[in-house]
Amino acid sequence: FKEELPKIKEAIDKASFLAIDAEFTGLSNGQTESIHSFDTPAERYFKLRKAASEFQIVQYGLAAFHFDADTEKYAVQTYNFYIFPRPFSRQAPDVRFLCQSSSLDFLISQGLDFNKVFREGISYLTPAVEQDLRDSLEKRQKSYKQFSSPAFTTPDSGTYKSPATVPEEHKAFIDDICKQVEEFTKDKTKESIQLDPCNGYLRKLIYQTVQLRFKNDVHLEAKTLENKQRCIVVARGKSENDLKQLEEAKKEAEWQELEDAVGFSKVIRHISQSGKLVVGHNMFLDLLHTLHHFCAPLPEDYEEFKAMVSCVLPRIIDTKLMANTQPFKDRIVTSALGELQTILTMPPFSKVHIEAVDGFPNYENNSDSLHEAGYDAYVTGLCYIGMANYLGSMLTPAVKHALTKPELTQPFSNRIFLMRVHDIPYMNMSGEEEKPNRDHVFHIRFPKEWKTADIAALFTPVGNVQVVWLNDTSAFVALYRKDQAHHVLKMINKPGEQYYVMTYEAYHAGLHTMPPPSASRKRRPPTSDVDLPPRKKASPIPTITKFNLDASPFVSRKITPIMEEEGCIGSEEVSLAESDTCKKFPSSPEDLGEPVLKRSKILNNVSDKTKSNSGEKLFEEEPCDNVYEVCQHN
Repeated sequence: FKEELPKIKEAIDKASFLAIDAEFTGLSNGQTESIHSFDTPAERYFKLRKAASEFQIVQYGLAAFHFDADTEKYAVQTYNFYIFPRPFSRQAPDVRFLCQSSSLDFLISQGLDFNKVFREGISYLTPAVEQDLRDSLEKRQKSYKQFSSPAFTTPDSGTYKSPATVPEEHKAFIDDICKQVEEFTKDKTKESIQLDPCNGYLRKLIYQTVQLRFKNDVHLEAKTLENKQRCIVVARGKSENDLKQLEEAKKEAEWQELEDAVGFSKVIRHISQSGKLVVGHNMFLDLLHTLHHFCAPLPEDYEEFKAMVSCVLPRIIDTKLMANTQPFKDRIVTSALGELQTILTMPPFSKVHIEAVDGFPNYENNSDSLHEAGYDAYVTGLCYIGMANYLGSMLTPAVKHALTKPELTQPFSNRIFLMRVHDIPYMNMSGEEEKPNRDHVFHIRFPKEWKTADIAALFTPVGNVQVVWLNDTSAFVALYRKDQAHHVLKMINKPGEQYYVMTYEAYHAGLHTMPPPSASRKRRPPTSDVDLPPRKKASPIPTITKFNLDASPFVSRKITPIMEEEGCIGSEEVSLAESDTCKKFPSSPEDLGEPVLKRSKILNNVSDKTKSNSGEKLFEEEPCDNVYEVCQHN
């Protein structure tokens, strides 16, 4: 990796845009709340951020796409990085992380080599941890000068003010070592000998005793073997100048070891410094893991997180959001990555031909590598080019290669797809999100024995409903007849009943303080105009108040194939479906401006709740004959 890093940086600098993807050791710890269709962007962030700190990235894919305007050809350099936070010293972090058996089993089935992950994986450090280690190393090296007597300094245990006394039980061992050293000093044919590995305490005794007895006749140095055991190498005594050179070489080796430990973080930092467009597919989890592992711990506050994103990666685009937005939504039946790639090769879209740079994987006719991070990054970039070129074809005159006109995809910039939330289509990293009217949504608490049929029967007076289960004793209920919302509390809430209904607004205002129901309520028979599902889908966790910071992430396409937007986890739609609406872009994109946080401070202080001035809406509800109207001014 160290030898290839300059070439990787060169590829990033040369790229027209970058595509990323990551694979993880798991997605959910099974103890936190699942996502649902009435999450707000802040709630979704709180639910998924914990996954970034509990699970580990094992593979990171980077595809650097370059368009040559003279030859009108695309080229790509694709990288697969195996990631493992190997502790390089006793002072370095000893990382703990969770593994989810289903996730590991899936990755193994897709050909991920875990032996390579753990044997050859590239380490990483966040800037804050790196700085702490630099300060510690600098302090330790200064102490070498303060206590310059070699008798009181061990090669791996620092400095001591006085030599240690050899305990009775270790005297025979130390005497044997001294005998080996004495024989070595008499044998002029050898330049050095390696003592048997032993623990740190015995190495300290060896170092101090041998130096006291043999003075400058020998030079001792610690060595780490391939099996991670440590031993002492005894060499012939050096001159004072030679010893100084050895000391400087040792210090330089320690600094180089720290540089190597920074590892893959250098790639992410260079991507950030380059300011290049970064493209992902359903990229929210990829973004969370990237920031947490390689930049800084994710803040609890959602607005601080958005400021952090805008500073580290100022230009991002989510191809899943593009595929689920007009003018693509009516033309793309599924936005799963593999299927999306196939759809974009057929009319009205045009297949994009991309050449792999010599020495890099050629994925053009290879569909067997799905869920390899590098391949998924490549396909993501391919889909971005295909959709961007389609936007160019809608202009007058048509633009054949959209990468020459980045303003075509500006309406999607810094927006992240929000899975399964139909009335908030995206998370806006550079402005405010949509704030939909949810007056037709109610929160209900009920006895544990209740089923969907009971809830639907209770709301029969106001028509058909959608039930979104939160846990065994609570759910959200959405009315299809929104005009009936003002009747619900008066018609349904009755004194002495074993259930309690409140508005969505009251629930989020923290007014949901009611004792849990203590008795069952007899089921009402289902009414004839309600098509009830056979059973409910419930989460086994108790009701929460407001936000839960220990929230579980949603299972993404990387581990388990995602259900497309037709359904919702924990949701049961009772009878009628919502009326079809579709969305439209504004007539021209707004300038989102530059990130307002200084890049040099992005990882130490993300508390500045700075936002871009862009609050422009991407979506408006109109009939489905909308067309793409952006950039017609060219």
